[in-house]
Amino acid sequence: MSLALFLLTLLFPPRTLTDSALALPSTVASISPRPVQLVVPVTPMRRPTAPPQSLSYRVTATTYWPEVGQTDDAPMETADGSIIPARHSSKTRWLAVSRDLLKTWGGPFNYGDKVRVSGISSALDGIYVIHDTMNRRHRHCVDVLVNERECKTGLEGRWPNIKLSKFVFEPAWQAS
Repeated sequence: MSLALFLLTLLFPPRTLTDSALALPSTVASISPRPVQLVVPVTPMRRPTAPPQSLSYRVTATTYWPEVGQTDDAPMETADGSIIPARHSSKTRWLAVSRDLLKTWGGPFNYGDKVRVSGISSALDGIYVIHDTMNRRHRHCVDVLVNERECKTGLEGRWPNIKLSKFVFEPAWQAS
């Protein structure tokens, strides 16, 4: 044995360990289950982006005929690409609506939809097809297509508080 090892053994005598010293600490030996919070992915519910559409709308109605002063550079062509018949009249039943009423800009109607207009006059009330768009400055408005001659005989005007509703065909009877 070397002198260094002898001195170390003398200064620090070896100890014998008891069984209790060999046991694991009590904190580790008594493991108890703890509550674990589970994280479950939840898909959020989609909120409606717009309030539900009502069945009818209150709008202002006016009349127009296809001329450059009242339309764009191509007065006989509508916004949906339709061509106004050369011999049109108020009986053609075409309608131009303001942008806020078209589905493209968040409204309830599309081009080609049939709508019921009531409250103008007995000559102009009825079922119309949406074919055109009004200038962007108009809100909650419709323009009824008429002939220029009809306007000179009294169909020209502006009517507030007109009822506009989507037309849904309901058969009166069914064959059995």
